Amino acid sequence: MDPAVGAWCRGTEVCFRLLDKGQRLSGVRLGSGAFPRGADLSFDYDGDSHTWELRRPRPAVQRLEYKLELLHPDGRSEWVCDPDNPARVGGGFGDSSELRCPDYREPAWLTWPQAPGDWRDIYLPLPALRSEMVARVWSPRTRATGVVVAHDGPDYHRFGELGRYTAATIRAGRVPPYHLVLLPPGERLEWYSASPAYARALANDVLPKLAAELGTNAPVVGVGASLGGLAMLHAQRRHPDGFAALFLQSASLFQPRFDRHESGFGRYLRIVRFTGRVRRRAEGPAVPIAMTCGAVEENLANNADMAALLRRHGYDVTFAEAPDAHTWVGWRDAFDPHLTALLTKVL
Repeated sequence: MDPAVGAWCRGTEVCFRLLDKGQRLSGVRLGSGAFPRGADLSFDYDGDSHTWELRRPRPAVQRLEYKLELLHPDGRSEWVCDPDNPARVGGGFGDSSELRCPDYREPAWLTWPQAPGDWRDIYLPLPALRSEMVARVWSPRTRATGVVVAHDGPDYHRFGELGRYTAATIRAGRVPPYHLVLLPPGERLEWYSASPAYARALANDVLPKLAAELGTNAPVVGVGASLGGLAMLHAQRRHPDGFAALFLQSASLFQPRFDRHESGFGRYLRIVRFTGRVRRRAEGPAVPIAMTCGAVEENLANNADMAALLRRHGYDVTFAEAPDAHTWVGWRDAFDPHLTALLTKVL
């Protein structure tokens, strides 16, 4: 029997219900990246049950994150988590409600014991950007054979649990021991949007300073999601000697034929020029790359196209669709086996 209110997934359908006795609201809409842009996600009101309801075919996901837009008779609107669904997940724009379908399974490593290690801060001046940052670094208490450098590091750690993955898979012997470096985003929209100055700072300032502070010349694996993934690929193409491999998740690899809807972004043309250069020129060395992208994401087409293009340029590329959207949990759930296999290959 269906619940009276809340959200649920059954078979090929998802359903959302919100209690509203007396119809105090003038409308309710669903906001979720699991559905296509422009989809009609307006709820219908049932006066008999005093509920707003939305039923839709289930997207190609095993879980979805959403918020509700509540429309008031006076013209006001507000975005809220679903008050009738207690499940929440965090993100860079605050909490969202979560709906898990019956076939969803959390990664096993979330429950594994973790290898001992130590956190410290490393100050990184960025003269190429006339700026600075402080990276948070975790090091195992055994000899590390590699360095993993993550864009959007604090969010990867907080919402994507990259630190837990690192310590758990090292303890389990699934990956070699490595230092984990969490880079803060700084001026994210500028730095991560195919900025030559940022790529120069990363290659010439950040990576050498990290090597000196960590006392190692071990291989570096660059990790990034969304704009952070784009920035890692851009840095590797401009300064290829700095990276042994890349792990890119839902990278913002905009191309006009797929992404004209992103043209309002201030650095859209700079990104398009970069992806165009990748298409026209093979630049090396071609390092191993693992790419993941959500099956319902707008970025899926440009990621799949870039994976095929990089293979033609000689890169050893693996590409996987994840049953999720553009979310931190979706990226977290793809670490194993895809990041695991990459780290085993290159460290």
